[in-house]
Amino acid sequence: MQKLILIGASAGGVAALTHITAALPADLPATVLIVMHIGARHSLLPDILQKRCPLPVTHAVDRAPLLPGQVLIAPPDCHLTVEQHDGQPRARLWHGPKENYTRPAIDPLFRSAAAAFDGHVIGAILTGYLDDGTAGLQAIKACGGQAVVQDPQEAQVPDMPASAIGNVAVDHVLRVAEMGALLTSLAALPPEAPSAPPPPPAPTWVKVENSFVQGKAGLPDLQRIGKPSGYTCPECGGALWQLDGAAPARFRCHTGHAFTARVLAHLQEEAVEAALWSALRALQEQQRLEQELLRDDPQRAEKLQANIAILQGLLAKSI
Repeated sequence: MQKLILIGASAGGVAALTHITAALPADLPATVLIVMHIGARHSLLPDILQKRCPLPVTHAVDRAPLLPGQVLIAPPDCHLTVEQHDGQPRARLWHGPKENYTRPAIDPLFRSAAAAFDGHVIGAILTGYLDDGTAGLQAIKACGGQAVVQDPQEAQVPDMPASAIGNVAVDHVLRVAEMGALLTSLAALPPEAPSAPPPPPAPTWVKVENSFVQGKAGLPDLQRIGKPSGYTCPECGGALWQLDGAAPARFRCHTGHAFTARVLAHLQEEAVEAALWSALRALQEQQRLEQELLRDDPQRAEKLQANIAILQGLLAKSI
């Protein structure tokens, strides 16, 4: 079975990906699949990487075969996953629920490859905020694959590499300048001898979470891998379930949206600020209405002004 090289990146990732893909040989015996957090409408990443990469670089196409010596990039607003079909590896694209508030997300690609290709997968995490990719890298390791992480000290944004190192039994931590050669050497390693023990099967949580991306799972499946958390989903307002044993802590709702605790806290902070601005607008409009049309309750006017000052002070502190 051919090998897959999976690379996940976010903020600061264009430069890192350019260096890595430029160092890959034209006869690379593996398929390279890349997820970078991008906008929902347009991406120039294939054109940017193609200027220096000796391999063909394109956006992935749904159901297209995965061939050695090509670089496929998750297109905007689609999760990129992989599967085996009649012994042929192929790409799959899904407009499924966002994970860690992004689509494409890194975890769906890493998880799907871990389940379908077990030990033939090499996962790499590069620069980026928060911790998307950590759970996916755990899935790769659980199924016998290899984990590679950019040195956080050189990453433009060290969050994602640091999270991976802190929560995954990483095989290699190195600088971007060294990563192309390492990935090439790992891809060229011969397959395990027939007498070698088979890689472990994908854990239940990997299979269940993969099915959410495809819209094939719901509450009964979620009950197999988590417990009610008391929190609500910032995407759809549904109940969030905390996934059993996840480190870092992770949550998923029954429609499929998924978040690490850090991403959830970040989104809650944004929601609180939005609510404060909305409350400030309502109070200021009420104050104007009373001043211009009512003018009959000085004490009420003073209370409104005091509440406005409180909200303004809270919002000023949050900047």
